[in-house]
Amino acid sequence: MSLLVVGSVAYDSVETPHDRRDDALGGSATFFSIAAALFHKPSLVAVVGDDFKSEDVDTLERAGVDMSGLERSAGGRTFRWGGRYSADMNNRDTLFTELNVFEAFKPKLSATHREASLVFLANIQPTLQLSVLEQVGCPRFVAADTMNLWIGGARPALLEVLSHVDALFVNDSEALELTGALTMVAAAAEIRAMGPELVIIKRGEHGALVFNGDDIFYVPAYPLEQVIDPTGAGDTFAGGFMGYLAETGDFTPENVRRAAVVGSLMASFCVEGFSVEGIARLTLDDVRRRYAAFLALTHIDALAL
Repeated sequence: MSLLVVGSVAYDSVETPHDRRDDALGGSATFFSIAAALFHKPSLVAVVGDDFKSEDVDTLERAGVDMSGLERSAGGRTFRWGGRYSADMNNRDTLFTELNVFEAFKPKLSATHREASLVFLANIQPTLQLSVLEQVGCPRFVAADTMNLWIGGARPALLEVLSHVDALFVNDSEALELTGALTMVAAAAEIRAMGPELVIIKRGEHGALVFNGDDIFYVPAYPLEQVIDPTGAGDTFAGGFMGYLAETGDFTPENVRRAAVVGSLMASFCVEGFSVEGIARLTLDDVRRRYAAFLALTHIDALAL
């Protein structure tokens, strides 16, 4: 099965209690692609400027990402974002956002990209997500991500996107803002009424809730001694999830649960380093070992009464 992601490739400047990194490789499509590529080769569609480094292209290609859809915009600079995290890593302040060439991004899919079996619409403007949906043929499974900016400022287009996708990845605060609901269960039900049969609500260090038809699953976050940089963890979760589904071709509730665990584990690797350091050189054996540890951590016998 072929897997396509359309989103941002960027340079991030990040401050955490541990350190600071400037112009580190980032962007929603970057984190997603590298995570997905561990399981199944994805094709990336994005735009960068003349300043995008050849070594960063090498990083993505070395991970196994098809870069034929990467557009270089002559005379422009790559999208840049800067943020500072709080001491507990649960909150961050955006220091600057420079859209640069991303501001005029209009995704153009090749004939091969149009035939993708699985499509992930990363966190970009809903109008751009709709343009991708208009270009793809008949994908088996389409998932999308979104954010508060689009929920508050582009709601009609976002609702149109949701009516055409199979799954939505969203964090807990976004789920509540999108629906006006008071609980995650109620929010998921309202989002499913908008279109997506599958709703994944990410809750950071508290794991994720997966609402898949009548099946509800909670996957905890893998406990870590230290979190270095949370940037990209949600996109990495989605990449692991979608990459695993693309490789297995199994969309049963049982396998969707496994995909959610894989996504959670990939996110745990991501936050252990700055930028893509935590995931760029992972192996399947690394994931298998952490998956086995996760099973042992979460196993419980039947009630003895």
